[in-house]
Amino acid sequence: MKWIKAILAVSLTLLVIYGLNRTYGVIPALGPFLSPYEGFWRSGADDGFESEELTLEGLQAPVQVRFDSLRVPHIFAQNDHDLYYAQGYLTAKDRLWQMEFMTHAAAGRLSEIIGERTLEMDRYQRRIGMVVSAKKSLARMQADPQSRAVMEAYTAGVNAYIAQLSPHEYPFEYKLLHYKPEPWTTLKIALLLKMLAYDMTGYSDDLRMTNNLRKYGPEITQDLFPDYPFHEEPIVPLGSKPDFTPLPIPPTPADFMAAAAAHTLERQKPENLGSNNWAVTGAKTANGYPLLASDPHLNLSLPSIWHVVQLHAPGINTYGVIIPGAPGVGIGFNERIAWGMTNVGADVLDWYQIQFKDNKQQQYWHDNQWKPVRRVVEKINVKGGQTILDTVLYTHHGPVAYLPHEKAFRAGSTPIGHALRWIAHDPQNELRTLILVNRAADYQQFRNALTTWAAPAFNFVYADSQNIAIVSNGQFPLKWPEQGKFLLDGSNPAHDWQGWIPMEQVPQVLNPERGFVSSANQTPVSPQDYPYYLGASFAGYERSARINQRLSAMTQATPDSFRLMQTDNYSFVPQNVLPTLLKLVNQDSLTGTQKKAYQLLVSWDYRFNPDKMAPSLFENWWQTLARAIWSDDFPPETYKAPARDRLVQMIQQVPRSRWYDDVNTPDKETLPMLVNATFKEVADSLGVGGEKWLWGNARDSYIRHMAQLPGFEHQLFTGGSANSINALNGSHGPSWRMVVQMGPQIQAWGVYPGGQSGNPASRFYDNLLNDWQTGKLHQLLFLKSAADRPSATSVTWTFKKN
Repeated sequence: MKWIKAILAVSLTLLVIYGLNRTYGVIPALGPFLSPYEGFWRSGADDGFESEELTLEGLQAPVQVRFDSLRVPHIFAQNDHDLYYAQGYLTAKDRLWQMEFMTHAAAGRLSEIIGERTLEMDRYQRRIGMVVSAKKSLARMQADPQSRAVMEAYTAGVNAYIAQLSPHEYPFEYKLLHYKPEPWTTLKIALLLKMLAYDMTGYSDDLRMTNNLRKYGPEITQDLFPDYPFHEEPIVPLGSKPDFTPLPIPPTPADFMAAAAAHTLERQKPENLGSNNWAVTGAKTANGYPLLASDPHLNLSLPSIWHVVQLHAPGINTYGVIIPGAPGVGIGFNERIAWGMTNVGADVLDWYQIQFKDNKQQQYWHDNQWKPVRRVVEKINVKGGQTILDTVLYTHHGPVAYLPHEKAFRAGSTPIGHALRWIAHDPQNELRTLILVNRAADYQQFRNALTTWAAPAFNFVYADSQNIAIVSNGQFPLKWPEQGKFLLDGSNPAHDWQGWIPMEQVPQVLNPERGFVSSANQTPVSPQDYPYYLGASFAGYERSARINQRLSAMTQATPDSFRLMQTDNYSFVPQNVLPTLLKLVNQDSLTGTQKKAYQLLVSWDYRFNPDKMAPSLFENWWQTLARAIWSDDFPPETYKAPARDRLVQMIQQVPRSRWYDDVNTPDKETLPMLVNATFKEVADSLGVGGEKWLWGNARDSYIRHMAQLPGFEHQLFTGGSANSINALNGSHGPSWRMVVQMGPQIQAWGVYPGGQSGNPASRFYDNLLNDWQTGKLHQLLFLKSAADRPSATSVTWTFKKN
C-alpha cells in the first residue's frame, strides 16, 4: 500500500511538473515562472537597495550615482564615455526586459519569444522597412564621431549589466516567456528611434480619403474635408508673416485628382496622438521669469514608457526623461534652458500605386521606363515553429507592404499593391540633436541643435531666463497643395517628393507679443501666413483653444498654476454643440428617466470630472449621434468620416443637410429625429444612477503591462477627455507631466504613471501612479555636483574601473 501511495505521489508530482512546463494557448509555461530557484520571487522586490561599490570593465574613471527618494539616478562622471556607460548600466538594471521587448517589436522579432501569435505583426514591421531604415540611420549616426562614441559607451554599459546577471536574476518576463537576454547593440538604439517615428508618424488617411474622392467627387470631398479647419488657433499666431524667401512650390500635376480617384482599397487609420506644451514670459509669472510645461500624451503602459535620469559630466548637467534604451535626455532641462515636445502630425507618409511589368514583379513602371525591383529576403524565426522567409520588394519610393495577389495580414491603413514613401526611411541622426540640446545654453544653440532632427517632427517648446519659443521642427517634404492627401501615382515622377522645406523655414515663433506660446497638435501655422503645405490632418482646435484661453487670462502665474492647467478637464466640444442639441430634444416626449438625464446635461459645466455622470451621458450621446449621421455614407472600414469640428459646424449652421438622412432606410431622417432617437437610446441605456456610469468608471480606462500580461493591469479612475487639456482617452494620455520654473536657480516638478523600476515586485514599479491620477507633481531634485548631499539622496553607488 505504501508503494502505491508513493507511486501516486511521484506520478502526481511529475504530472504537475509536466503541466507547468507546457504552454496552453496564449498562457505561457508557468514552471520556470514559479520555480523556487529561478522563478518570479527570485527577481525579488528591489526596494531595499543600499550604498555600494561596483567594479566594472570599460570605465575610464570612477563614477558616482546618487539615488533620490523616487529612485532617480543622478549620475556624476568625469567624462562623456563614463556618463553614458553608467546610464546604460542603470537603465538596463531598471528596464532591461522593456528595452529588449521594444526593439524586438520594432525589428519584427516578437515571434522569436512569443510564437505564431505575433507573426503577422513581425511581417508587417519587416514589410514597411523598419530594420532596413534603422541600419541606414545607424550608419549616419556612426559617421558622426560624437554620436558613435555615445552609442558605444551606452551599449557597453548595458552589456556590462547583462554580463553579470545569472538566470535567477533575469527580469520575471524572461522567466514567464522562457527566454534569456541577448547582447545590446547600437542597432537597437537606432531601432528605438525608428519605433518612435513609427508611433508618431506611421499612419495615413490616404486610402480612405481616396475612397471618399472616388465616391463623392472633388467638390463634396473638399467641402467635408477642408485642408484648414473651421476653428483653429495655430501655433504661430495668426497674421505672423514669414521673414524668408520661400522655395518654388512644385506644380500640381494636371491629372492628380483623376489619378487618385482611380485607386481604391480598404483599411483604416489608428487614432491620432495628442500632447500639450506651453510657456509664458516672465511678464505673466509671479517670479518674473518664464515658466514652461510639457505633457506628451502616449499609450500608457507598465513599465512606464519613460525613465528619469540626471546626467552630469564636464560640459553637461541635464535632467529629464528618455525612452529606456536610448542615451541622453529627451524631454527636460539643464542649468540654462528647458524644453518639451508635442507631435506635429505633418504628412510625411505617402502611398504610391505600383505598376509591375508582369507577375514576376521584377520591374515596375516609372518615368516612362521599366525600373528594377530590389528584393530583400527577411528571415523570421518563430518560437516552437519553422523559420519563415519573407521577400520584400523595394522600389525607389520604398517597400511594397502588400502585393496585389496577397491577402493583407495586418489591419491598418495599408493599401495593397502600393509602395510606402516615409520620412523615417531616410538616414537620420536624431541622437545628435539630443546630445546638443542637453548641452545647449541659449536659444541659438538650441535652434542649431534641432537642425539634425528629422523624424518624428515635433513642436519643440523652449524657455530660458529671458526667452520662450516653439519650433515645429522636422524634415518636411516639399509638396504641392494636398499632395499625399490621397493615394499617389507611382509611375509619374511629378508625384514624387520634390525636395525639402529648409530647416530655417519651418514654422516657429519666438517671444510673441501675447506673452505665451503653446501647442496641442493643432495646425502649426495658417496657410495664409505660410507658403508650404504640411498636411491636412491635424488635431482639433479644442485643446489648443482652451490652453490659449487660460494663458491669455493668466497673470502672476506660479508652477502650481501650470500644474492645475495640466489637469483641466473642461472641453469646448460640449460647450459648442450641447446647447444646440438640447434645444432639439422634445422634452414632452421624454420618460421620467430621460428627463433626469436631460437635466443632468442642462446643469453640466462641461468638465469631464471622474465623479460626474453627465460626461458619460454626453460622450455616449455624441458618439452615437455621429455614427447615426455618418456611418451609412462613410462606413469606417473603407471611408474616412468628416472631422468633429465639421460635424459641429454642420449641426449649428446646416439644419437640413443631406447627410442627416440614412440612405439605408425608406424614411427621410432629419436632424431633430436623429437627436431625439439617439438621446433616448443613450439615456435609457445609462439611466441616471449607479457608480458604474460615473465618468471615471464608465470610460473603462486601464494602464496595462507592455506585453498585455493579465493580472498586471491597473484600472484608472481619472477625469479628462480626448478634447480636454487633461487628454486622457482609454489607455492613451499624459505620459510625463513636467513644469519648469526658470530663474537664477531652475526648479522643476514632474510625475508619470508608473515608477523607475520595471520589476512588478518593486514598490518603485507603480509608486507614482496614484499621484499621477490626482494631478500631484513631485519636485525634481536637480543637483549641481556630486558634493550635494540633501537628505533625499541617502543611497550612493560608486562605479570603479577594473
